[in-house]
Amino acid sequence: MIRVMIVDDDALVRLGLADLLDGDDGIEVVAQAADGRQAVECATAHRIDVALVDVRMPRMDGIAATMHLRALPHPPRVVTLTTFDFDEYVHDALAAGADGFLLKDTRPEEIRRAVHLVASGSAMLHPAAARHLIDRYHHATGPRAGAAQSRLGVLTPRERDVLALLAEGATNAHIAQALGMRESTVKAHVSRILTGLDVDNRVQAALLARDAGLTST
Repeated sequence: MIRVMIVDDDALVRLGLADLLDGDDGIEVVAQAADGRQAVECATAHRIDVALVDVRMPRMDGIAATMHLRALPHPPRVVTLTTFDFDEYVHDALAAGADGFLLKDTRPEEIRRAVHLVASGSAMLHPAAARHLIDRYHHATGPRAGAAQSRLGVLTPRERDVLALLAEGATNAHIAQALGMRESTVKAHVSRILTGLDVDNRVQAALLARDAGLTST
């Protein structure tokens, strides 16, 4: 059972998301918060697996809340949500440690799918957000690209193969199939990749891979 917290200053949005998620037998909504500060308090008091966090909120916004949540001793994974133009927020949210970024008009089944994917260690981006990041990082040159390539130097050739597929959005199962590995072996590689690159999640690792020119997208 995936334990979820919903963080949004609009009570009707919280109610709608709770109803949507309660329809999934594998998800349990265990906490709701009206702003970032309350979210951190709830995550400290309850075990939370995934937090759905609105970007724009009073007292503490979703970006700051994500940083605080990810700094907890037992941090939940975070999917940020917004109704606004993602260009202003997507990079900041992912840099803060979010594992997903969705617009609130995302189809209900995709929101439920995002919770499952993020809980399993994968990432979930709205297609427009993914396109934005690819456009921003794919053509990186100069010092940024050189720095990214240097950081990838700590990886073994096999870990680079795994990272390249991860950066394309492949799940652990798909990576295992493509490289002829067991899924448990892929998980171990991903863990070592995140540690070696000193990043918090798969999204940040993927951005670094694209920055270094490791992928073709």
